[in-house]
Amino acid sequence: MKISGFTIVRNAVKYDYPVLESIRSLLPLVDEMLVSVGNSEDGTMDLIRSIDSPKIRIMESVWDDALREGGRVLAEETNKALAAISQDTDWCFYLQADEVLHEQWIEPVRLAMEKHLSDSRVQGLLFDYLHFYGSYKYTGDSRTWYRREVRVIRNLPGMESYRDAQGFRFKGNKLFVKYCGASIYHYGWVKNPHFQQEKQKNFHRLWHSDEHLSRFVSEADAFDYSHIDSLAAFKGSHPAVMENRVSKCDWDFSFDPEKKKFSFSGMILYRIEKLSGIRLFEYRNFKLL
Repeated sequence: MKISGFTIVRNAVKYDYPVLESIRSLLPLVDEMLVSVGNSEDGTMDLIRSIDSPKIRIMESVWDDALREGGRVLAEETNKALAAISQDTDWCFYLQADEVLHEQWIEPVRLAMEKHLSDSRVQGLLFDYLHFYGSYKYTGDSRTWYRREVRVIRNLPGMESYRDAQGFRFKGNKLFVKYCGASIYHYGWVKNPHFQQEKQKNFHRLWHSDEHLSRFVSEADAFDYSHIDSLAAFKGSHPAVMENRVSKCDWDFSFDPEKKKFSFSGMILYRIEKLSGIRLFEYRNFKLL
């Protein structure tokens, strides 16, 4: 069984993406790690080259900034990286530049890949998500955040990234997947408020024209983390690769998890989910076997 990891990254230094941690979290699991580095304005290429591993394969890419509708450029770049993976690969593990795999899940994910390798019905593996917000102490626990997504896929012709690289499709159809029980740690909403504000301006340019950007991002110098509906206190451990970054956190953010900012109907749906574990009317980007 051969496993390939892959990711795309651009301007990781400028916007403080934890891409080194992301890549390093996959190295113990994969046989190769393909990193597609987009045309950047900072030292992103040097950053990636600093990783001392024979498993790393770097490809250079030029992003088409005209592909703004729905963040389509992200899917296009993901597809470029997917196409460059070794043909003899069985499973492809995709992580975005702000996603990390905790070391506790390396062997369970490997076992899940081995278990389903000979079952051609299984086109991918489904992961839970922990979305950290504001600091490393809180996670989003409302319907604002997606609960699960596919991050392991078979290496098949016809497999493509979907929409803004949210997930994948096989010949245009949702994937048939098995739940693997592991979690992806998403750190895209944890960074110094000044970096976060700049990242938001850049990120929304992948969806909207410059003249409409002000509708989605304020002109403030720092991002205001207080505008969030609900957070939960994080009581677990962060991946080992994140320890240095967590220890160097240089900003303060506090939130009372008991305070909720929901509409009446939103509170009802939230309570139902917390009591039953069921998220009513949930969009699923996959078909669970």
